Amino acid sequence: MHTGSCICGAVSFEVDGDLNPPDACHCSICRKTSGHYYAGTDIPKDRVRITGEDNVAWYQTSEKVRRGWCKTCGANLFFAPIYRDWISIAMGAFDRPTDTKLAIHIFVADKGDYYEIADGLPQNQQ
Repeated sequence: MHTGSCICGAVSFEVDGDLNPPDACHCSICRKTSGHYYAGTDIPKDRVRITGEDNVAWYQTSEKVRRGWCKTCGANLFFAPIYRDWISIAMGAFDRPTDTKLAIHIFVADKGDYYEIADGLPQNQQ
C-alpha cells in the first residue's frame, strides 16, 4: 500500500500494490503545470482510492487528457487520460519511499533549455 496527499491534506490517495516505474514528461503542458517536468506513475484506476475527490479541480488540457490539482493548495496530483483505465499520480505526492525508479523521459523535444537530461535513461522525442 502506498499513500500520498496534497500539501494541505484536503486530497489524499491510496494505491494498492506496487507502483509502475514512472516516466518523466518534458512536454510544454507538463512543464507549465509542474514548474519543471512531471514525473508520474501510471496505475490502473481500480487500484487507486482518492479521498477528498470533491477538492480536486480537473482541467481538460486536450480532448484526450485532464489534469487534477487540489483546489485549496494547488498541488499538482493527477494526469488522467479520459479514455483509458489508468491514472498517473505525481511521484512527489507520495508520503514515503516508493521503491521504484524513473524508467524513461518522454517529449524531450519540448524540454526546457535550462537543464540537460544526463541520467542515461531512454529518451523519446515525442
